Amino acid sequence: MTKAAEVILVIQVNGKLRDKVIVPADADQEILCALALARPKVMAALQDREPREVIVVPGRLVNIVI
Repeated sequence: MTKAAEVILVIQVNGKLRDKVIVPADADQEILCALALARPKVMAALQDREPREVIVVPGRLVNIVI
């Protein structure tokens, strides 16, 4: 089997889908977290509130809890 070089990362805010982004498959958690928080749709969903927790499942999703 071969591994994909890129994966589609799902970004959720409070469990609701807000955005999807294509990222390198080997990206670390800090990069994925920063990328997710910088997306315009996520920023609009946060409405200037600070996230309480950011859950990262590498290669699958980032869930931001506010």
